[in-house]
Formats: sequence, structure tokens, C-alpha cells
Amino acid sequence: MLHIPILRQGQPYESVEKTELVHHLTGEPIAQLSLANSGLVSRDIKRMDDTVLESFSLAELMAMTKKAAALFMSADLPLGEDSQSFDDYIGQLSATTGMPITYCRSNAAKIHSVLDDIDKVIAGLTRGFDLSILDKGHGRDDDRTLSFYRAGRIFGAVLPSNSPGVHSLWVPAIALKAPIVLKPGREEPWTPYRLIQAFAAAGIPPEAMGFYPTGHAGAGALLQNVDRSMLFGGRATTRPYRDDPNVELHGPGYSKVLLDEDAAANWEQHVEVIASSILANGGRSCINASAVWTPSHAREIADALALKFAAVQALPADDPHAELAAFANPAVAQSINAAINQGLSGQGATDLTEKHRGSSRLVENGRVSYLLPTVIHCDDRDHALSNREFLFPFASVVECPVAEMPDAIGPSLVVTAITQHHAFADALMASPDIDRLNIGAIPTYRLSWDQPHEGNLFEHLYRQRAFQIEPAA
Repeated sequence: MLHIPILRQGQPYESVEKTELVHHLTGEPIAQLSLANSGLVSRDIKRMDDTVLESFSLAELMAMTKKAAALFMSADLPLGEDSQSFDDYIGQLSATTGMPITYCRSNAAKIHSVLDDIDKVIAGLTRGFDLSILDKGHGRDDDRTLSFYRAGRIFGAVLPSNSPGVHSLWVPAIALKAPIVLKPGREEPWTPYRLIQAFAAAGIPPEAMGFYPTGHAGAGALLQNVDRSMLFGGRATTRPYRDDPNVELHGPGYSKVLLDEDAAANWEQHVEVIASSILANGGRSCINASAVWTPSHAREIADALALKFAAVQALPADDPHAELAAFANPAVAQSINAAINQGLSGQGATDLTEKHRGSSRLVENGRVSYLLPTVIHCDDRDHALSNREFLFPFASVVECPVAEMPDAIGPSLVVTAITQHHAFADALMASPDIDRLNIGAIPTYRLSWDQPHEGNLFEHLYRQRAFQIEPAA
């Protein structure tokens, strides 16, 4: 059987403890995955050479990253003692996660885009100063003297299984000279492993990269021993680290679409943008909209979205028309469904999709379950379901006066504000609760990768120092 090893400073290692990855629909074994214990994770991080990438310039590392982009999408790369083609990767990724093949390919294209445009990405993260300053430690740029040091000596990431696109967020660390330690999601070791192999084939020293499938204790050991890290997960996972500045949190996004009075009056023109913001990528990303706020016509907007979503079916992952990911663990889907039903059991909220569909949102098919897209109309923006996020296309629609929206929406990863009114846009730009702001009919999922996303990786890894140097005599 295919075996996916631990990578200890880039070298494959087969552990005694393993877990089996199976096909989400058939239960057929796909691969065995070696597991690392917390002690191994801690020891290996402490032994890593945090200077291994400093012998390269940023220009050289970016060139290798661009080469890795092409290799990731086309090359046969090592997978344990076997070889993996790009099509093998897509099939294996879909098999264990339940994601449609079409979404696996589109997410791979997103990762490729970040790798291939790494110079633009880093220019955005660094605000465009002369990158040779990072090679020398100091220099002049636009009549400024700048000096930086790398505070993130070893960078780690505790990764999810919900969407391969999230790997776009950590890949610039290599070009920024930080050795990496990755803990993959349980069902999704494929993308980080393939990325490491693409980097190695492009010339990045293997000893700069670690891959550690592990449990909760191992994830904690990783976060404790690296200098800077990213953590992906729900509120329960991220809450213990919310006050730790060394851990960049990627939890629920609570992303939203806001309409002003004019947009609400002409809401029919904006249904496509709203619907795609909710449904794209199977609704599994933190940048998917989970709420629509409007000053009027909330019921009509919700009903139009519900009618559109009622046509979405639970299709096999290899169907080219598939738009939903399967839940390989039916208990997860059942728990989410129960939480929504609990919220609907009282007054003030209505599932309009179920009315149009005429059937339950929960679809059980053998070993797997699906949750069909759901639109909830809430009478009150304080309703329990008005600001919830789930791992499928789910959104509430609520009414709120435009003047109150900037203070009322709460923390939101992405906000798309469909407006042409400068006062409303200015109020949103002044809000500390919005990480990404789109003014106009821009879907929430459409990102510009040359701008920071939920934190700035460069500022996470580097610190600017005050610096003066005496002019030469």
C-alpha cells in the first residue's frame, strides 16, 4: 500500500504508529500515513538549522519558488517510495477529503498562482521596498534607512483539511528565508507533501522543510517550539492562542455581503455576486460569505437565493457539475444539521431553501453525508443564526440600517460592500473589525494575493529595527 512518511528535515521516516487514509465514499484504503509523537516533533524542531536559507538571496529563493510552481502542477514528484503525478494528486486529494475534482483543480491553480507570482506577493507583503535590504540586513530605499531582522527563525503551520487553497498562505515563508515545519490536516496530507517535494526539486534544501502528521499533542508541541506559526481551526481550536502574538490565527471568517439603500432597492442585480460568495469552493472557506446584511428587502433576497440554491444537488466528487463536498464523517454533518435545526426551533428564523427544495438539507449516502446549501431569513440581527458559520454553503439574511452596519457587523474576515456612497465606504474603512474590504460588486472569495490576508506573513516573520550608520569619512 502507498505509504506517506514523516519528513524529518526533508528526509523520509517511517514510524511504528500509522493511520489509514480511506476513500470517503467506498472506505477503500488509499494510503498509510506515518504519525509523529510530540517528543519527536519537539526534538526535530530544536535540531533544525534556522540559517539554512540565509545563504540564498531573496531573488534566488523567489526564482526557485517560481520553478516549484511549474513542478507542482506538472511533474511526477516523490511520494514516499512511490511517484505521484499531478493527476494522481488530484484524485487522491478528492478521494480522502470528499472535495469535488473540479474544486481540487481550481484550488491547485490558486496555489500555483501564488507560487508563480511570488515576487508580486512579497512586494505586497513588504509594501514594495528594495528586497536586497533583507539580504544585507540594512539599506537605503526612497531616502530611508531601513533595517530588518528575522524574528521568525523557524516557521510552523498547523493545517486544515477543508480546502487546499489555504496552503497559499504559508508558501511565501520559504522565499522569506524561514525554514518550515508543517502539520497536515488528517485527511489532507497530499498538498503540503507535494509542495515540499516541488520546493526540493526546485533547489530548496530539503533540510529546510519538515512534515509531521501528528495528533493534538504533536500540534501543541509544534506551536510551542517554533518561533512563529499559523494555526487553522474552529473557535475551540484557536481560542487558547488568541493572546499569543507568535501564533497567527485562521479561524472562522464570518465574511459578509453588505448592501446600501440603492443596492437593496435593486437587489435583483446583485443576486449572482451574493450567491457565488456563499457557494464558491463548496462554501468551505473562511472567505465564503456567511451573512448578507441589507437595509431592506431581506425576505425577497433570501427567497431568491434559496430558490437558486434549491437546485444544487449532492453529486459524486468526480461529477463535473459537483458543487458540494461530502462529509466523510457523517457525524459532523449530523451535528451541524442539528445545530441549525436547534436555532430554527424558536421564533424569528426561517429556512427558505428547505421550503423550495421540499426536502431536508441533510443527505445521507452510504458512508458519507452532504449538507445542501441553506439560506436562513432572520427577523432580527441578534438571532442565534444571524452570525454563524458552518462547513458548507450557509448564510443568513438580515436587515439593518446602513448607518448602523459598520459598528454592528462584528469581526469579519472579508466584507463586500455593494455601494457607491463614499460616507458608507469611509465608515467601513475606519472599522477595526474588517480584515479585507471590497467596495463594489466583488465576490468575497476573489482575493488579491499581493495584499495581506488575515495577517501579514512578512510582519509575522520579520521585525524592523531602528538603525543608524555613521557616514564614511
